[in-house]
Amino acid sequence: MARLPYITSVDQVPAAGRAQAESIVKSRGGIEGPYTMFMHSPEIAGRAAHLGAYVRFEGSLDMRVRVLAAMTVAREFEALYVWGAQTGGARRLGVPEATISAIREEHSRGIPAEDGQIVDFTRQLLKKHRVDEATFKAVQARFGNDELVQLTGCIGYYTLLAMTVNACELEAGANAEVLKV
Repeated sequence: MARLPYITSVDQVPAAGRAQAESIVKSRGGIEGPYTMFMHSPEIAGRAAHLGAYVRFEGSLDMRVRVLAAMTVAREFEALYVWGAQTGGARRLGVPEATISAIREEHSRGIPAEDGQIVDFTRQLLKKHRVDEATFKAVQARFGNDELVQLTGCIGYYTLLAMTVNACELEAGANAEVLKV
């Protein structure tokens, strides 16, 4: 059970934050997942939603790359909700079960090289707070500067989600894969 009450409708938000809540409902179809917690601070919710829209839907970074980074962040932070939300999308994008299992089990065996590069970049950034020169150069050569920064921003966005769902103890959604921690 989440530590804060779920905010799932605009009516639950104080008048000063209703514009952010209405914007989130308009863009996402409702107040769900981490946003049920973010809405306790409508300004944060609105700003996170704006970044999230770009990271998730508008940027040029390949969707498979985004989901690999998101799953890796979820695993590193043991973020149950984020993990559950990402694994279904990964499967729809054709991410092999061996890759999902490797991320879940925190190893790299069986991950195709291109996917492994994203997982390694993400893990390094989260564990060491830096990326080694060889990994950085390889990702830069593959994506260019713009998408390298988009990938880093994606990792940061999902880190924000992971920290929020963990602090508030938001569990995986209904029918989502449960991460055992």
